[in-house]
Amino acid sequence: MPPAKSPEMPEFMRRQYAFAAHIRDPEKNPPPEDVTDRRMAVYRELFFNNLEGFLANNFPVLRSLLEDQAWHYLVRDFYARHRAQTPLFHEISREFLLYLETERTTSGDPPFLGELAHYEWIELALSLSDLEPSGDIDPEGDLLEGLPVISPLAWPLRYRFPVHRISRDYQPIEPEAQPTFLVVYRDPHDQVAFMELNPVTARLLELISKEEVNSGRETLVQIAHELQHPNLEQIIGGGQQTLTGLRTRHILLGTRKS
Repeated sequence: MPPAKSPEMPEFMRRQYAFAAHIRDPEKNPPPEDVTDRRMAVYRELFFNNLEGFLANNFPVLRSLLEDQAWHYLVRDFYARHRAQTPLFHEISREFLLYLETERTTSGDPPFLGELAHYEWIELALSLSDLEPSGDIDPEGDLLEGLPVISPLAWPLRYRFPVHRISRDYQPIEPEAQPTFLVVYRDPHDQVAFMELNPVTARLLELISKEEVNSGRETLVQIAHELQHPNLEQIIGGGQQTLTGLRTRHILLGTRKS
């Protein structure tokens, strides 16, 4: 496609580009010459307010942390600079996340802004996901001797900041000494929930997610070796309880059938 100001572009397309550019960033792009500012103001407010409201609903914690001026500046900057790669409205939150990760350069943002936004986006993404487990699964299978299967609607996460605890009353400036491990999951009733994990349980889910050839026992033995734990049976006993608890929450679906 030729540039917006190219003489090769039809007049109606140049007008559309000019109209859209002004709507996105009215301070840098003049309105179309034959449209009154009163009419353009209706479009400016309608488009911006629609986008701002959608983002505020999908990033409620982030919105609550920022004063109105800072929040509106953030949304305006996203609106003006980012070029979305999808026409789907529910993908706007993902586009906003991409903007924060790759285009946002303001140094005054909270250091946890990107991770908090990702954590809030996960809830929407998981609620809309249509992923389903593959292969035959025995929901009552032996999680120690069989091959545990993690739900495709259970997403293990790792953050530098404790994003699940951030609020107006708790806004850390520095990451904690240890990473925050979470798993966000959707249950059979389509309710999205999260569970904070200790590092061992996080490693357990990581191995289960990557490996489809090791039994629960073999995975726990590997973890015991990694920890250089002197009591293997203690790790296996505790691990069995953990596996059972994860299945109760529908984070694990059961075991893979042969």
